[in-house]
Amino acid sequence: MKRPLRALVAAGLLLSSSLVAVALAGNASADTQICEQYGSAVIQSRYVVQNNRWGTTAQQCINVTSSGFEITTLNGSSPTNGAPTAYPSVFFGCHYTNCSPGTNLPIQVSQISSASSSISYRYVSGATYNASYDIWLDPSPKRDGVNQMEIMIWLNRQGPIQPIGSVVGTTNLAGRTWEVWRGSNGSNNVISYVAPSAISSLNFSVLDFINDVRNRGAITNSWYLTSIQAGFEPWQGGVGLAVTSFSAAVNGGGGPTTPPPTTPPPTTPPPGGAGCAVKYTPNSWNNGFTADVQITNTGSSAINGWTLTYSLPSGQQVTNAWNATVSQSGSAVTARNVSHNGSVPPGGTASFGYQGTLSGSYSSPTNFSLNGATCSRT
Repeated sequence: MKRPLRALVAAGLLLSSSLVAVALAGNASADTQICEQYGSAVIQSRYVVQNNRWGTTAQQCINVTSSGFEITTLNGSSPTNGAPTAYPSVFFGCHYTNCSPGTNLPIQVSQISSASSSISYRYVSGATYNASYDIWLDPSPKRDGVNQMEIMIWLNRQGPIQPIGSVVGTTNLAGRTWEVWRGSNGSNNVISYVAPSAISSLNFSVLDFINDVRNRGAITNSWYLTSIQAGFEPWQGGVGLAVTSFSAAVNGGGGPTTPPPTTPPPTTPPPGGAGCAVKYTPNSWNNGFTADVQITNTGSSAINGWTLTYSLPSGQQVTNAWNATVSQSGSAVTARNVSHNGSVPPGGTASFGYQGTLSGSYSSPTNFSLNGATCSRT
């Protein structure tokens, strides 16, 4: 099952007027109600609780407590073969420029000496949802936008829903056996660990799951841990679901280091008249979209630096991007490589993606040029 990344549409994080004082004070007292679509509040001067209702226009409210939150109103529902309605959650780290107070994330995996967390849930019956613990990683110390790797720990699954991708085996972590799923939602890779039966509380090492994903070749020690989140993905029903407690602590070598700026290598055109192919994979909803763009070098010589140009249909506006520097003037879009993906050998690929706003019906661009040469579509 493919579904949009829950964080994608939370880029414009909003606070209701009733929460402004709480946010400015830096800490929420018990029984703080959040009904704003992307409203958030700080608890324990350390964690951020967010409503994050991204998959429905129906009202959703959460009651923020001193140790977590409870879903108090949930009017929306979604088909079980599609995306959930929301991801109300509590997090430590950075989520779309909203960073928890005093966090030392992002931090490079190689610098982490320990990463521990605990979570306690309260479940309800008669609803379709998962209780999900998310670990986000990226090759860069990203504080906004989409991360390239999502680790999902499914502590409870109710109803006919399933993780992204397909089953690739089982593993033993945190003293338990997990079914392992692997796939991509078009914007990032996902590895999911599914418990065979509901787990109401767990105290574990986050680093164990990170190391397992690294051993599967999905990340390296040079990647960055950017955030840790725990909450619920409801499809149908779910009032009364609650995170009753949450804690997370990451210890390491002093926090992230931002790579110094580098001068992009000179661009060279793809060899031959048909030296490139573009695969454009969109994911749209009522007022926004994401796109994953893959460039393939179909020529016989390496591409050293690339610039991809094309036009977006009317009503589409890029808001943020990853793995490329993307600019837009009118309908014209220009995407330039970043330092780590500028060289593309013959037969090789380079990928990037972005999020945008949408007005009207969705359609994809059709004509692409790489370094001035027309690309075919795949």
